[in-house]
Amino acid sequence: MSKAKWENDEEIRIFREYLRIPSVHPNIDYTACVEFLKRQATNLGLPVEVIYPGNNSNPVVVIKWLGKQPELPSIILNSHMDVVPVFPDKWNHAPFDAHLDEEGRIFARGSQDMKCVGTQYLGAIRSLLAQGHQPKRTVYLTFVPDEEDGRPGMADLVESDYFKQLNVGFSFDEGIASADETFTVFYAERTLWNIRFKFNGTSGHGSLLHKNTAGEKLSFVVNKFTEYRDSQVKRLEDNPNFDIGDVTTVNLTRINGGIQSNVVPPLLEVLFDIRLAVTESLTEFEQQVRKWCEEAGGGIELDFEWKEPYAAPTKIDASNPYWLAFKRGLDELGLKIRTRVFPGATDSRYLRVKGIQALGFSPINNTPVLLHDHNEFLGAETYLRGIQIYKKLIEYVSNA
Repeated sequence: MSKAKWENDEEIRIFREYLRIPSVHPNIDYTACVEFLKRQATNLGLPVEVIYPGNNSNPVVVIKWLGKQPELPSIILNSHMDVVPVFPDKWNHAPFDAHLDEEGRIFARGSQDMKCVGTQYLGAIRSLLAQGHQPKRTVYLTFVPDEEDGRPGMADLVESDYFKQLNVGFSFDEGIASADETFTVFYAERTLWNIRFKFNGTSGHGSLLHKNTAGEKLSFVVNKFTEYRDSQVKRLEDNPNFDIGDVTTVNLTRINGGIQSNVVPPLLEVLFDIRLAVTESLTEFEQQVRKWCEEAGGGIELDFEWKEPYAAPTKIDASNPYWLAFKRGLDELGLKIRTRVFPGATDSRYLRVKGIQALGFSPINNTPVLLHDHNEFLGAETYLRGIQIYKKLIEYVSNA
């Protein structure tokens, strides 16, 4: 297909229009996204609601496709409207122009993560509606805010009375692009903890050797975490079948404290970002951390800035009818897949905590992984093929 044909393709036009909305952190005004999505629902002839489960600044747009048997558990097609910040001087094209080059590459923030998925859902449903298809189960398209900065868009939604009335049984959500011919399906996520350690100790003049200082305690605990981190690196290196999502990652991300060079501070603080593997016992891990703090000499406060509960992985076996339908669609399309634990965090974790089955999948292969990177792009042909992939998957899962 030539550049002119891509430019005139209705699905590509809709995608590029969505990409041009700068719903970028911080301080997002979602008005343009909401109006865009309301127009899409109107064009599809489907009812749309805008709700505010958390606060008046963060809307959730819900488009409903009524099923033949609405009493059955419903299907969610989830995506988020927000995108991460950009550094325009690092881009070859303006990040919100949705520039289409001669090779069919569409450059824009959100082209991979994840406005593409939201409009591909719409394109797939448009095609199914054109064929007169009505799903057995009711399908809801949810467009949520603030996924990228960790604030609870979906977290607020799943706690609402509105959500409970949707009777959700299964959710589609985002995945990650693949640089080779395979596609990745994510069935679980690691548990995210952010722990701030406050080390209290003896203070005084920097020329003396005080006992029980904050620095000594900090060094002991950091060394313990480093040893544990090394063990996870070794696990990853020793098992060729492991991916980063199969191990626990521990990273020191912040250090605070001290006044001047010749004063031993009474308090030092560090923050660790921890992503606990699905095989890790959260209780045992926390007990181990608290034991390290005792061994370091005590006087250490633990402040969990983020402490998520365990979310059971989605079953990818014969016990899960949604998975069987999803896999059947992939097989009929002849797609090569890998099943993985998602290395980061998506809205699926909030659904899984509620016992809802969820799979993360973006129909993007043979494409550099550029989410959150400069010059993020998606090929027009890859995008259009993704609509056809979702068409098959949505049809099969909604009829499971």
